[in-house]
Amino acid sequence: MTSNEVIKKKIDEYFSDTISWRTYLHENPEVSDKEYQTAKYLKAECEKLGLLVEAATNTTGFTALLDTGKPGKTIGIRTDIDALPIAESQYNLKNKKTVVSKIDGVSHACGHDSHMATLLTTAKILLDLKDELKGKIYFIFEEGEETGGGIEAMVEHLKDKNLDACYGNHQSPFMEIGKISVIKGPSHAGCAGVEFNVIGKGGHGSRPDRCINPLTATANIVTALTTAWVNQLDISKTVTFGLGAINGGSASNVIPDICNVKGTLRFFDDKAGEDALEVLKEVTKQTAKAHKCGIEFTDYTRIVAYPTINDPYLAEDVRKSLNDIYPNAFEEAETSYGSESFFGYSRLCPSVYTRFGVGNKEKGISAGAHTPEFDLDPEGIKYAVGLQVKFASDFLNGVFDD
Repeated sequence: MTSNEVIKKKIDEYFSDTISWRTYLHENPEVSDKEYQTAKYLKAECEKLGLLVEAATNTTGFTALLDTGKPGKTIGIRTDIDALPIAESQYNLKNKKTVVSKIDGVSHACGHDSHMATLLTTAKILLDLKDELKGKIYFIFEEGEETGGGIEAMVEHLKDKNLDACYGNHQSPFMEIGKISVIKGPSHAGCAGVEFNVIGKGGHGSRPDRCINPLTATANIVTALTTAWVNQLDISKTVTFGLGAINGGSASNVIPDICNVKGTLRFFDDKAGEDALEVLKEVTKQTAKAHKCGIEFTDYTRIVAYPTINDPYLAEDVRKSLNDIYPNAFEEAETSYGSESFFGYSRLCPSVYTRFGVGNKEKGISAGAHTPEFDLDPEGIKYAVGLQVKFASDFLNGVFDD
């Protein structure tokens, strides 16, 4: 029996565990940076498997170590563990879901429950294959991917682990089950958060001359930013500005004191993103000043995530493993303008981030992530597990060494 056949057999053998893990995690989600019970549950499951659990400092995140006891390379395999403050619908785009969150207003609408179940299953199989491996594997459970709240603590935790490579993945409802994408180069955009208050002086709408209207100033700020994007940024470096919310005032005859603005920038070049954020701040302050208003930027106005860029050589190795275990699974995919905290692992070692298909249109599973109707077909997890196990085994056993 080939090793690929062994891997696939074990995936089927342990699939009931995969479903059990995914069901519990889906039904009991916790929002970013507050994953207390989730981390407790995951640590307990890792300890049951016989892994050495080590908590990272100042985070709910932790690592679980599989040490083969034989000298060799060290690889990290990462999952995110947080959920979103989104109330889940009991239905996808067609049918009633098989599993739904039990926590009001919170759900795994981005599929992180499937990522955790994937990693636990991967760990269980690699433990079975331990005698055939050499080196070490750190299974990484990262807090707060949606907010970027846990990546710095995890990078600090891992900096002395001497990782040779780090692997991660993300489900995609827009890809069919059995399809996996592995991009060489930019995988996800960087993100800068934007939030500021335009401070004026409120009063009765009948006497705007006695007020300093933050709404008028805000309107001019938005227009000025549009012009700045054309005239002040390098046109060869893409940076998008997505305006998400403007909130100010509540009555037709009352001028408010404050108007709040929220949005994000997305970019693929670190410096271009940093420069764009500075342009946004300066234009906002100067335009507000011209309208006699003040500006208060919140702590969210910062670089939340830098671009996730796959190491091209490591990505090629992953493609080789994929082609070996699932010859017809590879699917080309576009770079995502969404952002990922996975960028942090590239500071430590070559890293690669893949996407695996969980879509099933016949079952109504094709709604985008971060929506109440989001759903996934757990059959897709089998392929994610298969590639993780196959690549980890190939990498540690020197299959890609020249």
